[in-house]
Amino acid sequence: MMKRWNIHLGKRLWKSFLSMNGEVQFSGNRASISSMQVISREDKYGAHNYHPLPVALCKGKGIFVWDVEGKQYYDFLSAYSAVNQGHCHPKIVEALTSQADKLTLTSRAFYSDALGEYEEYATKLFGYTKLLPMNTGVEAGETACKLARKWGYMKKNIPEYEAKIYFAEGNFWGRTMSAISTSNDPSSFKGFGPFMPGLCTVPYNDLQTLETALQDPHVCAFMVEPIQGEAGVVVPSEGYLRGVRELCTKYNVLWIADEVQTGLSRTGKLLAVDHECVKPDILLLGKALSGGLYPVSAVLANDDIMLCIKPGEHGSTYGGNPLGCKVALAALRVLIEENLAENAQKLGNKFREELRKCLPQSIVPIIRGKGLLNAIVIDSEHDAWDICIKLKENGLLAKPTHGDIIRFAPPLVITEEHLNKCIEIIVNTILNLK
Repeated sequence: MMKRWNIHLGKRLWKSFLSMNGEVQFSGNRASISSMQVISREDKYGAHNYHPLPVALCKGKGIFVWDVEGKQYYDFLSAYSAVNQGHCHPKIVEALTSQADKLTLTSRAFYSDALGEYEEYATKLFGYTKLLPMNTGVEAGETACKLARKWGYMKKNIPEYEAKIYFAEGNFWGRTMSAISTSNDPSSFKGFGPFMPGLCTVPYNDLQTLETALQDPHVCAFMVEPIQGEAGVVVPSEGYLRGVRELCTKYNVLWIADEVQTGLSRTGKLLAVDHECVKPDILLLGKALSGGLYPVSAVLANDDIMLCIKPGEHGSTYGGNPLGCKVALAALRVLIEENLAENAQKLGNKFREELRKCLPQSIVPIIRGKGLLNAIVIDSEHDAWDICIKLKENGLLAKPTHGDIIRFAPPLVITEEHLNKCIEIIVNTILNLK
């Protein structure tokens, strides 16, 4: 009976999902609380470690979200690319609801039937022999750093406690002590020292300086985002990733690719590194690995690296839990079955082409990106935050970064028809600036 009910639920949700993407309006009642009340309550009882756009959301489906008053918006942030498959994708929701009624958590003290199934699918999909499951993107980064250091001591014979890991300047991979120790953004690190030793930086998109750094025999790894997301969708020169691969191989250094935001079809390929047909030694995934339904992240590597960590040396109570595994499995299958990378590639090219054609360079001097990970740079006479407020008023949600940059990253299920409407909103909003 339960199985039959779940199949029926999945079909019903899928029909609902398709109709929502066809812009059927939200028919539910308004919430019993206003946006102002939502914002005031969070301000009173919550920590002030975020500065959200003043919109209070209560529902999402596909490419749309709704505020508590029932107003519909295009989501052009996608929870920082965690919702690549669209809000509440019915196939992922069905996987979650089905597993939630069976078994949610065992810890890694025991085996579960879900973990191996997920590990097998993911390793074969990405071309690695081993997967280490974690929960959040920053946990994946921390895991990779531990793994690289252990490999450095065991395989490269670096003297104990002398291992170094290099990162690209402008990086953002979280807010832990290790992550902020690699940041050159004062809003991330100021007031939180002392910082973690052995973590160094080199300029992004600079192979010559990187090669000089990697000549140090104590370097065990170089960690880099193929496209820097939080920095403002900074795309490196063509050939940079190939150069990183060649240098890391030449100097026996592990290349860690942070694909937490750029991966999983966002840039028009399954992985952003696929644009240059190169393979990192350690791959980090998160965000869209669960389609935004549940915290899931992963570290992938081959045996010679992954098996350097032994039982008891690393782990997580929730990492690899059955619920997360089933959700991640469904999320990955949606990406492949619905050809979301191809859609991102096609519509991303159109998006940048139309913006370059329609937006004045006097206001928007730079438009950049790959696939459906894009950004515009605003001139000094205008404020990116104010533009995002106007976009919100016009029915599209985006968020500024670094003061003068606006990221545009809609769910990858967006259609060309809806993309055209969103381009119209963005262009008209900017052209109407006083």
